[in-house]
Amino acid sequence: AAPAAETPAAPAAAPASESVQDIHVPDIGSSGKAKIIEILVKAGDTVEADQSLITLESDKASMEIPSPAAGVVESIAVKLDDEVGTGDFILKLKVAGAAAPAAPA
Repeated sequence: AAPAAETPAAPAAAPASESVQDIHVPDIGSSGKAKIIEILVKAGDTVEADQSLITLESDKASMEIPSPAAGVVESIAVKLDDEVGTGDFILKLKVAGAAAPAAPA
């Protein structure tokens, strides 16, 4: 097969344009921990920017933690009922470069 991947204007995103981001709990406003009451994604799921990943519940409120970017969930480091705080690692997200969203199947 010809090395078509070397064509700079290839319409498909080259694998080199992907990066894996570690997603952490953002500042949840309290110094304490919050319990994970819902995990809304699983490994292999495609997520959009701002799509909710997990739901946390603290003494005062429950909140959904959104994805900072669109991508594919590579692995999840937390489980239901885990206690997490600001900065704790949640999951790995494979983020494509400036790739257009895939057409619906």
